Amino acid sequence: MAGVLISGSKVADWQKLVSEAEVELGVRLDEDMESYLVFTLMRYTRRPDMASRVMALDYLAAMQNAGSAGQQQMRDVADQCLLLTGLFPARARRRRVSVTYYVNLGRSAYRHLAENLASMTLLYTRMAQQFVQVMDTLHTIRQMGEGDLQLDPLEAFALWQQTGSRAAHAQLGRVTQAIPVASNPQSKKGH
Repeated sequence: MAGVLISGSKVADWQKLVSEAEVELGVRLDEDMESYLVFTLMRYTRRPDMASRVMALDYLAAMQNAGSAGQQQMRDVADQCLLLTGLFPARARRRRVSVTYYVNLGRSAYRHLAENLASMTLLYTRMAQQFVQVMDTLHTIRQMGEGDLQLDPLEAFALWQQTGSRAAHAQLGRVTQAIPVASNPQSKKGH
């Protein structure tokens, strides 16, 4: 996807793609969240090593490292979990864990950053709180390019029920021609 982009217009191209996904999904990220997502996409465009990382080990290493190096590692974990869940959710299946595992790990990493970086507290708090909405925006980008989320119906149901994912809910509607209902009073409202 990103290899086709012309260097000078990468930011504009990513912004346009994110905006189109927001319209398709029916959500609106605020300017800070949208900018963070665009720059995260740009930063990881040429990082194939992301797929080979063991996020839990990276998370633990970041927790043990003090200072800016540990904070950078934690941001990498959070951002990689976001991209993995949003663009490559099938990789979770290959690793024999649920997508929700990476959602929870990513949220936790953003919360850690919010608690430890005074200058970025608000942004990282919102990233932790709105992780699923940003992930759904990435799902929609993936769907616009390929037509699906790479989740089987049971994975989509679990992701929707456990996180309230609008993209997973929409995929269920397309696959089953039914409207899923929450079977658990603890499931996220709105679906």
